[in-house]
Amino acid sequence: MSLTPRVPPGAPPRPAMLAPFRVRSFRFQWPADLATSWAAEMEVLALGWFVLAETGSVLLLAVFASLPFLGTLVAPAFGVVGDRIGHRNLLCAMRALYLLLASVLLVLAATGLLTPVHAFAVAALGGVVRASDMGLRNVLISETMPPERLMGALGLSRITADSARVIGPLAGAGMVAGLGMAWAYGMIVALYGASVLLTRGVAPRPRPAGPPVARASPWGELRQAARLVRDTPPQMAAMCLAFLINLTAYPFVLGLLPYVAREVYGSGQAALGLLSASAALGCVAAALLISRLGQAVLPGRVMMAAALAWHALTIALGLTTGMAGGVAVLLLAGLAQAFCIVPMSVLQLRNAPAELRGRVMGLRTLAVYGLPIGLWIAGPLIGALGFAATATLYGAVGLAGTLAILLRWRAHLWPAAAPANAPRESP
Repeated sequence: MSLTPRVPPGAPPRPAMLAPFRVRSFRFQWPADLATSWAAEMEVLALGWFVLAETGSVLLLAVFASLPFLGTLVAPAFGVVGDRIGHRNLLCAMRALYLLLASVLLVLAATGLLTPVHAFAVAALGGVVRASDMGLRNVLISETMPPERLMGALGLSRITADSARVIGPLAGAGMVAGLGMAWAYGMIVALYGASVLLTRGVAPRPRPAGPPVARASPWGELRQAARLVRDTPPQMAAMCLAFLINLTAYPFVLGLLPYVAREVYGSGQAALGLLSASAALGCVAAALLISRLGQAVLPGRVMMAAALAWHALTIALGLTTGMAGGVAVLLLAGLAQAFCIVPMSVLQLRNAPAELRGRVMGLRTLAVYGLPIGLWIAGPLIGALGFAATATLYGAVGLAGTLAILLRWRAHLWPAAAPANAPRESP
């Protein structure tokens, strides 16, 4: 099956930004990913509020919020399974599990039997699986999208997650407050159900030509992917940068925003929502721009430049003392974030054979462990040095680390003809 879309004779050209939607598979995957992201954000807010209301414990709320990290450690195993059975099939199974777990909570909420124990159990089961969802989305797009449209497609795909950070919490909070837990979960179940049906419409991976190739053991396949990353300079650079930004940049646009809103700006929940929405809107704007620029974006060069800008903005966030400045800085940080993450995904998918992409993106997920480490270190530092000094320190470490990565692999990342920037044809 050809991946080149057919354009009817005489039809007017569509905007380049929407070109990925000419591929039938993407027209199914994009709304499927959108429904999954919105449902997940609504679910996190609804369950988090329920746990806090029922227990009154901020400690238990923090433990609950950490459950999505459970699946990070096993993400490489999901990559192995996806490479074996097909990433569409694995993604369908994962989203069917989300639907099943949400349906269980819907029944419990509707019957008045829901307890914090149920919420923790379901969140833990879902967390084991959910960490691999984003990486599998990207791999699936790379399998069904012509190479020249991969950058634009991943930019549009990023919107599904970032828009959920704005719309999902607002919708979830409104439904829980206005209609109750059961009605909120009714909407969540409906969104998960739609995502399962739409994911089934995504094109399966093309069967490789020739006789079947003997497979190594699952551990052998995982070692094969690890060797590829180690021996491919652009992959190794991207992995190092992914860990660095999780360690030094992400804490200030995710976990530490409640502290910024309350302690730095002296505001409440409304301010927190505005700060979070500012970062998410920056990501959405950047994703739209990336999808418009398409192949004009050089992944390696843009990824590194955006990482430098993101860390500089982390320092700027530490120096702001008012809401208006914080909103502006976080909006720009969201722009830098998307311009770093989307090209990084393109770089890694282009520089990996099709049969290894699931495992490579699974290994990439391990970099997320930099985020909790960065948060754990930031807490004591803020107490000892203050927020401004801590943000400045993190930004300086991030700038130094990014420059070290760039200097170490400059020949592979910066020249326009370097492997990290030159488009590769799909195998």
